[in-house]
Amino acid sequence: MRLRDVRAGDLEAYVRMRCDPVMMAELGGPLPRETVEARLRKDLALTDADGAWIRMIVPDGAEDDEAVGAVTLWSDEEDGVTVSEIGWMVLPGYQGRGLAKAAVRLVLDAAAADGRWGEVHANPGTTNGPSNGICRALGFRLLGERDLDFADRVLRTNCWVVVPGEHVGSGTE
Repeated sequence: MRLRDVRAGDLEAYVRMRCDPVMMAELGGPLPRETVEARLRKDLALTDADGAWIRMIVPDGAEDDEAVGAVTLWSDEEDGVTVSEIGWMVLPGYQGRGLAKAAVRLVLDAAAADGRWGEVHANPGTTNGPSNGICRALGFRLLGERDLDFADRVLRTNCWVVVPGEHVGSGTE
């Protein structure tokens, strides 16, 4: 598995991830294609400005344009404070292979080396067993449950936090 920056040619991967009812079941349901097209444009601008890391997941042996998921690290404001947040998704046919966990670990390793992100939060839905399992496995600490606004929806999430460099797989365990 390898990661690469998002690019304009990733629209169909974005649509497969964000417009599919199965993929978006934990995130309030599928998004309209127009919203996804706008999200890609925003993500490209954020990546170009180095305001977020949006990495596409490419499985071993696949061509570079065959992304099967994404992991994103960005800054957001919560309760008037800037925090770093990480999120990920992998297409159903590629789930259960450890791709998301490996991708999150790689991004956290890079964040530790970069040094600007501080504590990193993850907010998977309370019923999203696989994503909560990734947080547990990588050494995130559970802070509790919370309601989170996502794409004009309110989701019940678990709030996890980790300090890059102190996560499992960073050489500090």
